Amino acid sequence: MENFIAGLPKLELHLHIEGTLEPELMFALGQRNGVTLPWPDVASLRAAYEFDCLQSFLDLYYLGASVLVTEQDFFDLTWAYLERCAADKVVHVEIFFDPQTHSARGIPFETVLGGIERALQQGERQLGISWRLIMSFLRHLSEEAAFATLDEARPHLSRIHGIGLDSSELGNPPGKFARVFARCRELGLPVVAHAGEEGPAAYIWQTIQELQVRRIDHGVRCAEDPALVRYLADTRLPLTVCPLSNVRLRVFDKMADHNVLTLLEQGLCVTINSDDPAYFGGYMGANFQALANSLGATREQLCRLSLNGVEASWLSLADKVKLTQEIRGYGACHGVALY
Repeated sequence: MENFIAGLPKLELHLHIEGTLEPELMFALGQRNGVTLPWPDVASLRAAYEFDCLQSFLDLYYLGASVLVTEQDFFDLTWAYLERCAADKVVHVEIFFDPQTHSARGIPFETVLGGIERALQQGERQLGISWRLIMSFLRHLSEEAAFATLDEARPHLSRIHGIGLDSSELGNPPGKFARVFARCRELGLPVVAHAGEEGPAAYIWQTIQELQVRRIDHGVRCAEDPALVRYLADTRLPLTVCPLSNVRLRVFDKMADHNVLTLLEQGLCVTINSDDPAYFGGYMGANFQALANSLGATREQLCRLSLNGVEASWLSLADKVKLTQEIRGYGACHGVALY
């Protein structure tokens, strides 16, 4: 199974590029930019990666991002992630970046975008990994702050493929951002949003009805509402599920409790993703392996999860057909039906 997973073509649709900042790179960039971190070494930083909730993770996440200062920093961060993608047979990525995390520190929008985009372009040329880029708003900030970020992004919108919503979910319902998401849709930008991770199933309904999203990021708490599960199965509105992240942040106590395969068998378009892998201990290959190890996922189910990634992606129809053929041509994936 390990060899099968290693060779299975994968697509990642829920990845925060700032969440790929490994401790070794964090220290290297801190030294390069004269940023002092509150840990003496890599080992003590890794020991700090013990979270009891989403907020405790976010506190560390934002502190770690302080070492990202120059365009080269953002390039190095993204390139390191793409090299891991290549090792895990990830063939397409649709990644988030959080400009507000950096603008609050005085880092220009172009610095952030330029470094990430340059690495993605190089990754497509050298590693064959296609990509889309999603700008996210931080939901613990105000909608007015999101509008200000959208204004800052306006000269660069041709380089951005969509808009997302992330950060602290509890107390920040999706409807809080209904006006700015309406504006994004008017600008022709598809939208996605985190919902149903620490927030209730009602938040998922809000993202559907008030934000009119193209995908739900996380969404595992849809299981609390049978009518919602039926709606998601009927519409095939995708869920970008992040198994190792869910366990690390106590959405599920252990991987054996995770509901992703149950949702898959109920006909939902669930996909597998790594979220913030430097902090949660696993990139794409590790997430697929966890499903096999703890949930008994079959090769056929893993193939369907990869095919769901193609369906849920923002690739062109021609590229979707090409990737579908590539996955179906791989081992046990031959002849696998989606649902």
